[in-house]
Amino acid sequence: MNGTPLARYDATLKGLARKDRLRTLSPRAGLDFSSNDYLGLAASRRLGDAVVAAIARGTPVGATGSRLLRGNAPEHEQLEADAAAFFGADRALFFGSGYIANFALLSALPQKGDLLVLDELAHASMHEGAQAGRAQFVLAAHNDATAVEDAITRWRAEGGMGCVWIAVESLYSMDGDCAPLESLVALADRHGAFIIIDEAHATGVWGPDGRGLAAAFEGRDNIIALHTCGKALGASGGLVTGPRALCEYLINRCRPFIYATAPSPLMAVVAREALAMLADEPMRRIQLHERVALAGRLVDRCGVTPSGSQIQPLVIGDVRRTMAVAARLQARGFDIRGVRPPTVPEGTSRLRISLTLNIGEADISAMVEALVEVLAQTSPEAA
Repeated sequence: MNGTPLARYDATLKGLARKDRLRTLSPRAGLDFSSNDYLGLAASRRLGDAVVAAIARGTPVGATGSRLLRGNAPEHEQLEADAAAFFGADRALFFGSGYIANFALLSALPQKGDLLVLDELAHASMHEGAQAGRAQFVLAAHNDATAVEDAITRWRAEGGMGCVWIAVESLYSMDGDCAPLESLVALADRHGAFIIIDEAHATGVWGPDGRGLAAAFEGRDNIIALHTCGKALGASGGLVTGPRALCEYLINRCRPFIYATAPSPLMAVVAREALAMLADEPMRRIQLHERVALAGRLVDRCGVTPSGSQIQPLVIGDVRRTMAVAARLQARGFDIRGVRPPTVPEGTSRLRISLTLNIGEADISAMVEALVEVLAQTSPEAA
């Protein structure tokens, strides 16, 4: 090896900087147009009070071990029971993060000899799980139910005899669009397939009582959902809901569950309280939907098609221009981040504008005014 042991890492970082793809950590500043705290629960008094009350009654901060050792606290079991009832599933299982839960599902449930069909724009955690698993997997064109069925038909024609799994997000984190769940569920029923639905960005925001876009399908024996706690619920962790047999299988065969220290019991308390808030405080969803509608009317001025959700992408394409526009908006007090490859496909660098209850309608109007001006000032050549 030439040079120091660190040389290759330094070279990689320098290469990323030349391509304007070097990531850095920056402090929170400006109006929140980038977080996933859609309902403004993360700093809510009610969740804070739940933590204080839990500590007062002796709830420990740490779990002290995996769930299969001494880490299984009453708070975990109470959360899982409430979550199963809330989402209408047989069973729920609490993981330390949504990323780990997605990875766990796709690496543990599809078996050798099975086929996993994954939407090409599904979250990185789903791609990592697919790659780590034992099943054959293929990517399907985004939100194209026909492409999914074609992949299954080809696999069967080539002699595939195992079970079929379909994995999608219900609401996509970078595009703000929704999966054709009704078509996919009908397709799964025709082919005897399972569907894994990542509800991360829908939980709390969409569906009756915020139960997600797949609420009408939960409770079926071929539906497995992931409800992330770290977005609209204002906490952290991930809740897998589905048939009892599959959740018990994960307890017995899923390495990310078996060998990980359990999530903090305090976080289980917070997530449980957040679920209660979804039912108790429907005005939060109503107010957020009003902000989504307002933003949809305003972003049309930028030549952008409204996504119809709380995630509004503005695809610019060029990496440098994207980051220049983001920097100028941040300088004006709007925390909007640029998203570049490999997080999004080449040529689709974008601003990801997130709508939350941490900003008001006047803030949205001011942001769009600034966006129109900055886009006009930041030509591809100037960037």
